[in-house]
Amino acid sequence: MPHLEIASFNLLSAQTAAATGASRIELCRTPSAGGLTPLLSTFTSLKQLPTVTIPIYVMIRPHANSFTYSPAELVDMESCIKEFSEAGADGFVFGVLTPTPAAVQIDVEANKRLIRAASGKPCTFHRAFDCIPRAAMAGQLEVLVECGFAAVLSSGGARTATEGQGSEVLRDLVQAAGESIEVIVGGG
Repeated sequence: MPHLEIASFNLLSAQTAAATGASRIELCRTPSAGGLTPLLSTFTSLKQLPTVTIPIYVMIRPHANSFTYSPAELVDMESCIKEFSEAGADGFVFGVLTPTPAAVQIDVEANKRLIRAASGKPCTFHRAFDCIPRAAMAGQLEVLVECGFAAVLSSGGARTATEGQGSEVLRDLVQAAGESIEVIVGGG
């Protein structure tokens, strides 16, 4: 059954998402940066609202510079996951790529480390996936499954899901994924 996940950047947008049929909220901040880790206080305020009863997944992304992170940033990301988990997060959204610009790949070890920090809560690999060359995307789905991701968020490598060949790539990704991983169409 299709799900509707809404990226929410504040309490009002999260309440609106919950009231208008969303099945899940992706909580983040700074929409101009594509979404960054929200404040813990925003999350705890949201969890206390009786009108929001759907799952809340938390974006874990400390900066918008790239999808590569230093060892210290990875430690901070692990800490954030643990803090949000203890506060009641239902799942997490993140993605770490290797720092090799010529051959962008999923950083298996870093992602596994963050998934372990989530202690069994479902994790979604976010639109960092769209930085992977389109020809390699279908093959990288297996890597995400091996890491332990439950879902991947993608616009098919385009700026938006409806731009250029994005919709064709997404169709191919959904077909390649089968039942192994959920493909969440995002970005327009």
